[in-house]
Amino acid sequence: MKKNIHQSIVLLFIGLFVLVLAGSTWKVKGDEAVVEFTGGKISGSFKGLKADIVFDKEHPEQAKISASIEVPTIATGFFLKNSHAKDALGADEHPQIKFSSTSVSKAGDAYLAKGNLTMKGATKPVTIRFTFDDKGNQGVFKGSFKVIPKEFGVDRAGTPDEVTVNLTVPVTK
Repeated sequence: MKKNIHQSIVLLFIGLFVLVLAGSTWKVKGDEAVVEFTGGKISGSFKGLKADIVFDKEHPEQAKISASIEVPTIATGFFLKNSHAKDALGADEHPQIKFSSTSVSKAGDAYLAKGNLTMKGATKPVTIRFTFDDKGNQGVFKGSFKVIPKEFGVDRAGTPDEVTVNLTVPVTK
């Protein structure tokens, strides 16, 4: 009986220790997230960002970030460009663009999330530079990164050589 109590107490402390080390789990605030892109003659946005974010600004090396966005939500301001962009991104066969971090580190007054971006069935490494405005039980992640569409097989006529993606992600605990 004493052995079982001792084991239970040890497991409880290990569980609490893991929770403390894991950082805070943040939830994206519904449709308030902004995912915008610009490049060449095209600009626009996506809607409905979904993300699992575990982040503590004091221990960024323990962070885990995974996110996805639905390709069909692309909006360029013109229906014909929307259709062309969906085709170029292969929305029917690859309806999501996904990011999964492999490491997060402090970089001056910001952070760097290195990870894998999967788009149109191709996965390539990217680095997202971001800041975090911590407001207690709420906060805002703001970041940006660059993508070379041709590296992901996005090579339709008119596709820009480089696209900059800007993120504004309000979160709550």
